[in-house]
Amino acid sequence: MSNIVIAALYHFTKLSDHKNLQAPLIEICNSQGIKGSLLLAFEGINGTIAGSRTGIDAVLKHLRAWPGCSNLEHKESHSSGTPFKRMKVKLKKEIVTMGQPDVDPTLNVGNYVEASDWNNLILQEDVVVIDTRNDYEVAIGTFEGAVDPETKSFGEFPEWWGKNKNKFQNKRIAMFCTGGIRCEKSTNYLINEGVEDVYHLKGGILKYLEDVPQEDSKWDGECFVFDARVSVKHRLEEGKYKLCYACRMPLAPDAFNRSEFEKGVSCHLCINTNGPERKKRFRERQRQVELADKRGKHHIG
Repeated sequence: MSNIVIAALYHFTKLSDHKNLQAPLIEICNSQGIKGSLLLAFEGINGTIAGSRTGIDAVLKHLRAWPGCSNLEHKESHSSGTPFKRMKVKLKKEIVTMGQPDVDPTLNVGNYVEASDWNNLILQEDVVVIDTRNDYEVAIGTFEGAVDPETKSFGEFPEWWGKNKNKFQNKRIAMFCTGGIRCEKSTNYLINEGVEDVYHLKGGILKYLEDVPQEDSKWDGECFVFDARVSVKHRLEEGKYKLCYACRMPLAPDAFNRSEFEKGVSCHLCINTNGPERKKRFRERQRQVELADKRGKHHIG
């Protein structure tokens, strides 16, 4: 039985004193042995944490006591080991960076679609399905027939939409992302742009993979996640992908057999990106990681 609880969460609300919330949050996470990464901004909180059942419950109780956070939702999965090495709580301008000051998900967003209803929506002829994630995430899995904006960051989405919106005239727009947070902003953005029929997958891909049986699924591939698991598949079981720790890109198992791969130093995606000096630093970092592993400790670097 997997005994580590992984909780992915986000919540948009006006946290006028978010800077003063940082230290108490770090304190309770550390006291409960929780590891992970959380982002705090005026617009809310976002991140993923992992730890014991008791510890996760204590942190969630702490967060839900904040003003405007009583209905904070989260999604859970489980692992036999912690997918994080430390606990970080960072202050940010945005909890998911879009760079559009007029976007405010607390005012209005698209129509939420439950995972159980998603297939029926995306199969309609008048619906265009748009993946709002980054290109490297889309590369390892997406919904059948979904449009890939080929963006390298979420901040590129508005420009992409401006260049392509005429292709989607008289269409309903259905968008999705990993856990739902990017769609909170992208649907608000489209509504502000005058798009009337906007929908998004409630709970994101993670909820869909958790709830929809594989035999009924319209998902093709695996879903990238921002922790040591790298990817998950149906029932949120850990996937086959691993990271290249030089370029941080997800790699399928066959990539590790290629001549360009050197653990911690390079892969076929980045072999020509880094020069000799940088690769030398990567090799030293990898040596320190392996030494730490032999001592039974985590190398933080």
